[in-house]
Amino acid sequence: MIEIIDPVTLNLLKETQFGLSDESGNVVYPILNGAYRLVSNNNYTSNFGMEWNAFQKTQIDKFSGNTVSENRLFAQTNWPKDGLQNQTVLEVGSGAGRFSQIILDHTKATLYSVDYSTAVEANFRNNGPNERLKLLQASIYDLPFKKHSFDKVICLGVLQHTPDVKASVKALVEMVKPGGELVIDFYPIKNILTKVHGKYILRPFLKRMNHDRMMALIRNNIDSLISIYKFNKRIGLGVLNRFVPICEIDRTLPAGMAEDQLKEWIILDTFDMFSPAYDQPQRLSTVSNWVKEFGLVDVDASWVKYHDNLEAATVRGRRQL
Repeated sequence: MIEIIDPVTLNLLKETQFGLSDESGNVVYPILNGAYRLVSNNNYTSNFGMEWNAFQKTQIDKFSGNTVSENRLFAQTNWPKDGLQNQTVLEVGSGAGRFSQIILDHTKATLYSVDYSTAVEANFRNNGPNERLKLLQASIYDLPFKKHSFDKVICLGVLQHTPDVKASVKALVEMVKPGGELVIDFYPIKNILTKVHGKYILRPFLKRMNHDRMMALIRNNIDSLISIYKFNKRIGLGVLNRFVPICEIDRTLPAGMAEDQLKEWIILDTFDMFSPAYDQPQRLSTVSNWVKEFGLVDVDASWVKYHDNLEAATVRGRRQL
């Protein structure tokens, strides 16, 4: 059983129907819409709260009809399906719960799922209630657990959006118990052209835009942007799509989706390009060295391929017994 602690006082907290209470029985952190709330909603991840509540089912395999999340999780972790009996998994940055669903449906683990945004509400609607799921709205820098508590720790699609990526990696490593494993991924720096991209040219301006206005702007122009993207590719000038303000359809989205479903993913991923407060890609070697510096062994840093045309920059490591 994982003990939940107050990240401020470090005192043990008790789970109740009203929230997390201290030793006197006072509710310190309430439970709301299925999640313990340890932080304010007013933080740098408000865009993700909006995003995942608006697109709560888009990336969830059991609703989307594909297996992209399942393929990705098991390719990156090398976990056995229907395994992890009596093991605990900490998932940090769970969004609407695309990987929460896979863990709950395809393993036997108990899942502690954390997000800093109100996306925890979408996760609960998608995956709760479930006796093997604990949902918490909390910060990666103040995780409400004792160090070295979890058999498995994962953080997928999140690190680049945190203010201090190295500190985020350290916070995750500290949660891994002896014999336990860490699996993380992030936006990669591939070469000097990584940031020669429309996203990084426009983000300094667009990330300050009101999120509702940005979403409306994307929706109103998405058909034209898709047409430009396809036209450039058709005439052999696909390289120009780096500067079209739309997500990289061929490199980041699963192939074979119906047109309306693909359009929804494109809107989601384009909003996800421009709205985050932070977007800090990293080199595989840099993150690998951090994981080693913080004490893990058998560290593997590689490009993991999954679901036909997709791949992810992934680092895995283990804490010695």
